[in-house]
Amino acid sequence: MKMNKLLVALPLSLAMLVPTAALADSHGSHSSGTNESAQTAVATDTAAAELRIQLDTVLTEHAFLAVEAMRKGADGAADFDQASAALLANSDDLTAAVSSVYGEEGGAAFQEIWNSHIGYFVDYVVATGEGDQAAKDAALEELEKYKVEQSEFFDSASEGRLPAAAVQEGLDMHVDQLITAFDAYVEGDFETAYTLEREAIHHMSMFAETLSIAIADQFPELVDGTNPDTPAIDLRAQLNYTFTEHAGLAVMAMQDGADGAASFDQAAGALMANADDLSAAVASVYGEEAGAQFAEIWGSHIGYFVDYVKATGAGDTEAQEQAKADLDEYIVEQAALLDAATEGRVPADALEEGLTTHVSQLLGSFDAYVAGDYETAYAEMRSAYAHMTMPAAGLSAAITDQFPEQFGGAEMPEKMPATGFGGAEGGTIPYLWIFAGLMLAALTTTMAFRARKQ
Repeated sequence: MKMNKLLVALPLSLAMLVPTAALADSHGSHSSGTNESAQTAVATDTAAAELRIQLDTVLTEHAFLAVEAMRKGADGAADFDQASAALLANSDDLTAAVSSVYGEEGGAAFQEIWNSHIGYFVDYVVATGEGDQAAKDAALEELEKYKVEQSEFFDSASEGRLPAAAVQEGLDMHVDQLITAFDAYVEGDFETAYTLEREAIHHMSMFAETLSIAIADQFPELVDGTNPDTPAIDLRAQLNYTFTEHAGLAVMAMQDGADGAASFDQAAGALMANADDLSAAVASVYGEEAGAQFAEIWGSHIGYFVDYVKATGAGDTEAQEQAKADLDEYIVEQAALLDAATEGRVPADALEEGLTTHVSQLLGSFDAYVAGDYETAYAEMRSAYAHMTMPAAGLSAAITDQFPEQFGGAEMPEKMPATGFGGAEGGTIPYLWIFAGLMLAALTTTMAFRARKQ
C-alpha cells in the first residue's frame, strides 16, 4: 500500500465523521449581484475548506483529549478508563476512515502507527505515578524515535511537500507541550498546565492547515482545485478551533467543579481565556469599553453553566432549574441578536435549535459525570465538541457573505510552508476581529429585543 494514498484517504472519509453544518446554507440568498468568481473568493464551504475543517476538528480534539486523559491518569480518577477510551475513539475515527477505503488490513496498519505515540504518553503517565524515572526516560526516548518515524512518513507521503526536518520541529513542539502540561499539572502548577493545553490545541489547528495545503497541492482533483488557505477559510478555521475548544473546556471545567478539584479556578480560567480571545479582539479595534460589553454578553451563558454546577453540588433543585431557565433565555436572546446582526443570514429559529443542542449536550455530559455514568459523559462531550463545528460554519458563511470586501480570493500557494506545523509562511490573518465587530454591531439590537420581552 502506498503511503501517499493512505494520507489522502483520511480527509476523504472524514466527511462521514463530522456533522453537516446546516446553518451554512442559510446565507446563499444574500449573494445576488455577485459573480461566480467573487462568490468563490469568499466561499467557506469549498472541498478544500471541508478538508481543512475536518482535519482541524479531529486533530485539535486529539490534543485536548490527550491532555485530559493524562491528567485523569495522574489523579487516579475513576473515569480514567473512559477518558482514555475517548482518546482512542478519536484515533478510531481515522482508522475507520482508512478501513472504509483500504479494508481492515490498511486500517490496522494505520492504527498501529497513529496509536504508538499515544501509548508512549500513557507509559510516561504510569511511570510518573510510580515515581520511576528510568521508565519516564524510556518513554521519552520512544517518543523521540516516533517523531523521526512520523516525520519521515509525512515527508514520503507528501512527496517532499512536508519536509521531515520541518515536521519533526512541529512534532517536537507537540510532544513538549503535552509532556510539559502534564508535568506542570502533577506539580500543582495548574495555570501553566491549562495554558499549555490551549497552546497544544491551537498548535494542532495550525498543523491541520499545513496538512490540508499539502494534500490540496498534491492532489488538486480531490478538492476540485480549490485552496484551503484563503482569508475566508482562515476565518472558519479560527472559529472552528475556538468554538470546539469552548465545548471541551466547558465540560472539563464543570467536571472539576463537581469534584471540588484544586485545579477548578484554573480550569474555569482557561474557559474564560477562550472567551477573552474574542473580547480582546473587540477591544483592539473598538476600545476597552466595547471589549468589556462583549465579554459580558458572551460570558453570561458560561456563568449560567457555573450556576448549574454549584446548584448540583449543593443539591439545590430549584437553583438548577433557575440556571436552566437562564440558559433558555440566553438562547432566545443570542439567537435574536445574531439574526438581526447578520440581517437574516443566521435565522433565529435555526440558531435557537443549535444552541439548545449545545446546552443539552453540556448539561447532559455533566449530569452523567455526576451520576458516575462516565461512558455517557464522554460520549456527550465528544458530541458537543463536534457540534460546535456547525456554528463555526454557519457564522463564517454569514460573515463572509455580509462583508465580502474583507475577504479576497487566493490562488494555490506557489510553495509549501517552510515550517512543519505552522501553516503558510507569514501565518494566518486574525479575522476573528470581523466576527467580534459583527457581534459588537449587534449590540444595538439587544436593548430593543429586551424591550419586546418586557
